[in-house]
Amino acid sequence: MKIVFTPSARDQFMRALAYIRRDNPSAAVSFRKKVESVLLRLKDHPESGRTLPEFPGNLYREVIVAPYRFFYRVKDNIIWVVAAWHDAQIPDQTEEDTANQSPDNDA
Repeated sequence: MKIVFTPSARDQFMRALAYIRRDNPSAAVSFRKKVESVLLRLKDHPESGRTLPEFPGNLYREVIVAPYRFFYRVKDNIIWVVAAWHDAQIPDQTEEDTANQSPDNDA
């Protein structure tokens, strides 16, 4: 299984790292390593992320590396990371963003 970030998810993740790095560079390195570890585990257990409590019944799942939520979908043996949102962000924005960044629209 391969892990692929959509362009917007990569941008969101990079902005999160930059924000953390401004105040605490070592915390940014630690956060990046935690994210990599959690996402790599998905290769062996792609269904291990929880379904989105705000949107039951959709195909997206999430893994949490506090305080960020990484939204993903498994399609065609690829784990598509479609968003990386701070936990305080509004859920409706997440639904709109994931709809615009679906694996069907990025490849």
